[in-house]
Amino acid sequence: MNRPTPKDEEFVFSEGVIISETDLKGVITFANRKFCEIAGYEKKELIGKPHNIIRHPDMPKAAFKQMWETIQNNKEWHGLVKNLRKDGKYYWVETHIKPIIKEGQKVGYIAARKPANRKDIEEAEKLYRSLLEKEKRE
Repeated sequence: MNRPTPKDEEFVFSEGVIISETDLKGVITFANRKFCEIAGYEKKELIGKPHNIIRHPDMPKAAFKQMWETIQNNKEWHGLVKNLRKDGKYYWVETHIKPIIKEGQKVGYIAARKPANRKDIEEAEKLYRSLLEKEKRE
């Protein structure tokens, strides 16, 4: 699947909760209706695809590295993420991810996302810009 070309146009996610589940490698196994609506994909386009299908290039690798280290150590992760819609627009979410444990075994991850507030978005944009600049220099 080709990744969309990012546009500098925000799609405002203003209400509801996006829920998705992935396997241990980040492949989508469940996407609720709100996820499909906000990301602009049909459910059949998401299931079986890597969750990074919605990764926006403005997101620094360091943010996802820290997220993966946290959840792989069976801890919960919380943060702001800029995502990429199928139409190339972006949207911001406040994300909470935790491992799914069944019969004592970690089988995947579940993420709940809600609209992010402007103040937090502005702070995240500054931080992510500086992290991206650092990554480019390395």
